[in-house]
Amino acid sequence: MARKPSEQLETFPNPAPERDYTIHISTHEFTCLCPKTGQPDFATLEFDYIPDDLCIELKALKNYIWSYREKRCFHEDVTNKILQDMVSVISPRFMRLTAKFNVRGGLYTTVVVEHKMDGWQPTEAVTLP
Repeated sequence: MARKPSEQLETFPNPAPERDYTIHISTHEFTCLCPKTGQPDFATLEFDYIPDDLCIELKALKNYIWSYREKRCFHEDVTNKILQDMVSVISPRFMRLTAKFNVRGGLYTTVVVEHKMDGWQPTEAVTLP
């Protein structure tokens, strides 16, 4: 079965919704295109989230990330869009996305965006990443 890029994110039920716990996902395979030059931009994406009722399915996340390979996007825009897409699908208690882009023109760019569910407070046992 051939894998293809997809903008569809899939989920599965949180196996332990009664507790706060952190899921960390990291990938070095993110690429998109610079909107000015059309040259590829490469980044490491680091997701940290505390699920509520749903978790992100990893194969679907990989295909979603792959869907950006031919899209022209600024670092700030794409990082915010990815976080918003994830939040809209799983409604986590907390999520942080750190996008560490490779050097371009001698400049390193890291974009960090966060979401916190209204009214949610971390338990003492949870240290936010």
